[in-house]
Amino acid sequence: MSEGDTRIWTAALLVIGDEILSGRTQDKNVAQIGSWLNVQGIRLAEVRIVPDVEERIVAAVSALRQANDYLFTTGGIGPTHDDITVDAIARALGVDVVVHPDAQAALERYYAERGGVNEARLRMARVPDGAELIVNKVSGAPGIKLDDIFILAGVPHITAGMLDALTGTLEGGRPLISATVGALVPESEVADLLRETERAHDGVSIGSYPFFREGRVGANFVVRSEDQELAQVCADLLAASLESAGYPAVPGGI
Repeated sequence: MSEGDTRIWTAALLVIGDEILSGRTQDKNVAQIGSWLNVQGIRLAEVRIVPDVEERIVAAVSALRQANDYLFTTGGIGPTHDDITVDAIARALGVDVVVHPDAQAALERYYAERGGVNEARLRMARVPDGAELIVNKVSGAPGIKLDDIFILAGVPHITAGMLDALTGTLEGGRPLISATVGALVPESEVADLLRETERAHDGVSIGSYPFFREGRVGANFVVRSEDQELAQVCADLLAASLESAGYPAVPGGI
């Protein structure tokens, strides 16, 4: 996981839940986790969505851990019978599931004036043996950390709170910086120009994102690099090259 002499840290995200695959619930965590990871200097390298099936979760956990420095999961840690993420991850790691005393205490405090802790709510205190907790200031059930695995809630605003608790605690590299240039041009007409510009700047990647608006075809070109100055230099050159080719460039994108 290196690019030249620079260590590149990667993470995978495993989204768990039948409701995501069925379309009943739209996932909003990919974008916020990807953005958060970039600030930590970690690249979100892969996202996988699996149903609430233990064998599928176990297989995905094993594969994604092997290919990345970190693995994040969302969903499946609630109080109902189909919340099986903890059991599946424990199985993948070959450890037992235990009730974490601090998680139980947190749930008891949270539900003290909400009907108390029952058997279903106590399920949210279950963790793979050896795990630590991730603070959840929004609701009673904490997230879970075990080695390089971070088990987060599926509800986006609760996920955001757990990410906030993790900020600055993970080892990473330099975040990617981006600069955008837009133009009203079909991307196929400037494909060679994009390729040549990228090749001329080591450590830079250029992504092309076409659009069709109000009867006009265009694209935004996103220049990415760990070096802010290099990203801007490349974006400026790209804009100048587009202008020279007869396509007015829009710094910042369209």
